[in-house]
Amino acid sequence: MKFGFLTRIFALAGLALVAATPVHAQQQFINVLTGGTSGVYYPMGVALSQIYGKAMPNAKISVQATKASAENLNLLQAGRGEIGFTLGDALSDAWKGDEEAGFKAPLKKLRGVAGIYPNYIQIVASADSGIKTLADLKGKRISVGAPKSGTELNARAILKAAGLTYKDFAKVEYLPFGESVELMKNRQLDVTLQSAGLGVSSLRDLATSVKIVIVPIPSEVVLKVGDPAYQSGVVPANTYEGQSTNVATAYVQNFLVTHEGVPADTVYMMTKAMFTNTDQLVAAHAAAKSIRKEAATTGMPIPLHPGAEKYYREIGVIK
Repeated sequence: MKFGFLTRIFALAGLALVAATPVHAQQQFINVLTGGTSGVYYPMGVALSQIYGKAMPNAKISVQATKASAENLNLLQAGRGEIGFTLGDALSDAWKGDEEAGFKAPLKKLRGVAGIYPNYIQIVASADSGIKTLADLKGKRISVGAPKSGTELNARAILKAAGLTYKDFAKVEYLPFGESVELMKNRQLDVTLQSAGLGVSSLRDLATSVKIVIVPIPSEVVLKVGDPAYQSGVVPANTYEGQSTNVATAYVQNFLVTHEGVPADTVYMMTKAMFTNTDQLVAAHAAAKSIRKEAATTGMPIPLHPGAEKYYREIGVIK
């Protein structure tokens, strides 16, 4: 009897100790969902993981290469990641539950963390292909990005606005950036469409191997997309080797997203750590130069996570 009584006392004491343990001292798991290793999301995600590791030493941080936007959002909805990169139009489609975009039902567990940098929709052809305009794409061989990726959704939207469908091409490949570039180098493709930050490594690599032409996307085509997520922009001269002039294009904002199941304290720390260490993100990729906390909530198509909102109120971005 006495032994049983003592056992119960020790068990209760153990429970009390667990209950008294601070939340921040418990093991946290943060899986950063990125994209293909030859894109911008992956190196930036690796840099983010390093920032989080220093800010939250009790957390176990991992980085996962994915097919980017649509896959990241579905993984977050399923609780299989804590933060992920996505394009703004894919995020809108996920919130609404656009099945054609890869979302069978509205993903209502998603919560916003930050608007980060714009993805420029870069249509790059080999000079030998003779492609100079969107109309010249007809009958050519193209890669439009991984299936249902943010890049592929951008491809569908821009090509449709230009009066083209996939049936208009001699061949359509659904490949990540690196594989698309390898086929371009081997003359097995004429053109690749890549939605990424300016100066993406895959296109820099391509431009040093073959002569390229960046195909302009005129502002009237951008307007025909009919989605405010798509804006007119410019690929500045000399972004890539052999590109001597500015080229008109379209861009879509990128966002960092989490889900409602991630604790507010964790999201607050992730948000604060990122904005106080943007220099490390810029070192990982020049696209991060566009990240500004003042614009972090602009155009966010889903509700903010309370942890991110707390940080923005703290610094005066939200009044």
